[in-house]
Order: sequence, then structure tokens, then C-alpha cells
Amino acid sequence: MDQRQNDVDRYYSDPLPPPPYVVPKTNSKSIAALVLGILSIMIPYLGFLIGIVAIVFASISLKEIRLRMEQGRGLAIAGLVCGIIGTAIYAIIFLFILVAFAAFSSGEISSTY
Repeated sequence: MDQRQNDVDRYYSDPLPPPPYVVPKTNSKSIAALVLGILSIMIPYLGFLIGIVAIVFASISLKEIRLRMEQGRGLAIAGLVCGIIGTAIYAIIFLFILVAFAAFSSGEISSTY
């Protein structure tokens, strides 16, 4: 009993305060993924490539956030979604232009004089 009382006294008489709460930092790759994802929607022609980079950054940051217990999961998910949307928009536009070009160019070759 004496040992337990001694531990309790030491606990309550400890002069050191508890360590302050440290807020986990936000993953910088998730911020980059969000910025690149938004830019992939906004910038014409380069949006396809920027969207791919945003998807890569978002997937890397989601893995790092899980391993390092960092913040920024929502930013990474938003960057991933914006990157996918930007890539899909410009992929559809590119395919539409390619099909239209193929349709119009084949008509000129088969025409007779």
C-alpha cells in the first residue's frame, strides 16, 4: 500500500505539465492534387495531362495520409475527383475531334470529280 501511495503522490506532485496537443500537418501532395485537379478542368488542351498528374498525386497522398496519420484526406479526394473529371472531359473532346476529323477526311477521299 505504501508503494501505491508513493506513486500517487509522485503523479500529483509532478511539476511538468502535460505535453501540448500537436495538430497533425496537412499532406502537401493532397494540396497539390487539389490545385492540379482544378486546373485540369480549367485549362484547355493541357487539362488532360494535368488531370493525370492530379490523379497520381492524389493516390500517392491518400497512401501517405493513411500511413503517416496526416490531415488532408478530403483535399486528396477532391483532387482525385477533379482530376478524373478533367481527364474525362478532355478525353471525350479529343475523341470527338478525332472521330469528326476521320469522318470529314474520309468524305473527301471518296468524292468523284
